[in-house]
Amino acid sequence: MSQSPAVPRLLIHGVSGRMGQSLLRLAAERDDLQVVAAVSRSKPSQRVLDGLPYFASSELSGVPAFDVAVDFSLAAGFDPILTVCVQRGAALVSGTTGLESAQREALGRAAERIAVLSAANFSLGVAVLEELIERAASALQGWDCDIVESHHKHKLDAPSGTALALGARAEQGGAQPRYASLRAGDIVGEHTVQFTGPGERIELVHRATSRDVFARGALHAAAWLAGREPGRYQLRDMLL
Repeated sequence: MSQSPAVPRLLIHGVSGRMGQSLLRLAAERDDLQVVAAVSRSKPSQRVLDGLPYFASSELSGVPAFDVAVDFSLAAGFDPILTVCVQRGAALVSGTTGLESAQREALGRAAERIAVLSAANFSLGVAVLEELIERAASALQGWDCDIVESHHKHKLDAPSGTALALGARAEQGGAQPRYASLRAGDIVGEHTVQFTGPGERIELVHRATSRDVFARGALHAAAWLAGREPGRYQLRDMLL
């Protein structure tokens, strides 16, 4: 394993989106990461902004050396950043949702060569919620399980990646989740997991009121993942 530098060099992929902008702003406040490049889907209007070089996704081969990339883009832009990370031997933290099965398989293969951490949600609260859901599903065999998620009206995928991840943990506990999605206004992200039995109901709820929650979690993951052995890591690995 190559030793991570004192300050890992970070590439932000998907910088033109809401999450990308949050990542840029919050990374500037940290002393455990050094942002060396920002990548957007289209050609940037300025090549250098505040001393940081910007690249289009089609120019990824020309980005400077980096130790870890944080990817919050669209599924269509996922393949190039994964390829570059494997070629450079750099770790990858990805919050991009809506991936095709072939892309998920490629991520699994990449984990044989680099450290990867892919999650639908980088909130610490959601990581804990997943544990609670699996425990509840295991204890409440035969109960109905419903997952209701709400996001802003511009979100494309439904159910959300987080809802599907929560549902996967419910399935591990023996439940068969059903999903409902709402797209309205500027809702950052709300997820309710409801277990219903005869005469009673349990609700497990997580509400995010700021996108910074996810950006902070992803940056923490990047600092943690840089320099680690190849493998497929999960957000909960950081909590152990």
